[in-house]
Amino acid sequence: MAPHPPAPKSRRERPAKPALGHEVIVAAAVRIMRSEGLQRVTMRRLATELDTGPASLYVYLANTAELHAAVLEEFLGAVDLRPVTAPGDWRDRLASVLISYVGVLFDHPGLARSALVARPRGAHYLALLEGILALLDEGGVPAAQAAWGVDVLLQVATATAAEQSTRGEDAAAADDHSALARTLREAPAATHPRIAAIGEDLMSGTAEQRLRWTFRAVVNGALTTPRDPA
Repeated sequence: MAPHPPAPKSRRERPAKPALGHEVIVAAAVRIMRSEGLQRVTMRRLATELDTGPASLYVYLANTAELHAAVLEEFLGAVDLRPVTAPGDWRDRLASVLISYVGVLFDHPGLARSALVARPRGAHYLALLEGILALLDEGGVPAAQAAWGVDVLLQVATATAAEQSTRGEDAAAADDHSALARTLREAPAATHPRIAAIGEDLMSGTAEQRLRWTFRAVVNGALTTPRDPA
């Protein structure tokens, strides 16, 4: 005779669920993101993971956007802030911090795109912000210009990560890049003299070289461009 399947356990016999809380919810969201991608990190999917109803999650998080911001905050802990207090040129150290931030987002394409609109506000985000502001202050950037400059730096870094990670998911991205380089290289001087003059250089440099130059350009602009009076 075939063995009878085991009888389902009653609620009383099941292991007790961990108490709901912000940390428990975010930890579950991170697990889902790692295995299924950020697009699957929804209140409904999270409720299933935690064996609860979606309504109970709204006590801790207002919506999916806030949930994604909390996941982003968790990953910001991996940003390398050691250059903030290291020796060396402050601009180079600032670029190193921002490149580490880009790298964290680049490793998680969905997170990089979400970071364009997500607004984390936890300890890791504050540490990143404080570190950037400390380096701008070390470089003599006036406080008012630093306040706006840090926003531009993070926007550039986030947009770069989102763009590069999206291209990384596209199998045809390398072919598209080669085609664009060829188009620029072959632009006729008669109709496009400026492109023809620097066509090779338009696509030159490694991704990190170009990114470091971009951050230095933004910092130099913040250093020398006063804010308009109110």
